[in-house]
Amino acid sequence: MNYYKHHIFFCLNQRDASATRPCCAASGAEAAFEHCKSAVKTLGLAGAGKVRVNRAGCLDRCEEGPVCVVYPEGVWYTYVDQSDIDDIVQSHLLRGEVVERLRLPDLPDAPDADQ
Repeated sequence: MNYYKHHIFFCLNQRDASATRPCCAASGAEAAFEHCKSAVKTLGLAGAGKVRVNRAGCLDRCEEGPVCVVYPEGVWYTYVDQSDIDDIVQSHLLRGEVVERLRLPDLPDAPDADQ
């Protein structure tokens, strides 16, 4: 058995304004992280054998961000607002049901061979 049933990591990477790639921090990732952490605590899901909400540096899915990933399943999510975070907490972290509308593909699309 794992120490935590679910471990959710939020990319909170911050790039400077001259960067060519987007960053999750510029898309409200810190607020989403704080909201998730609060919701998990409020629902009594925090702690050993339950859920851990963690900060992460760049998770290298910048163009799909903001992103978070839930382990041990390895399910990647994008989100827009607090209601999306609530759906992830209620569905995935509480009931073990993947939120398909927010799920990112497991692997990036392969480059088109004709290009």
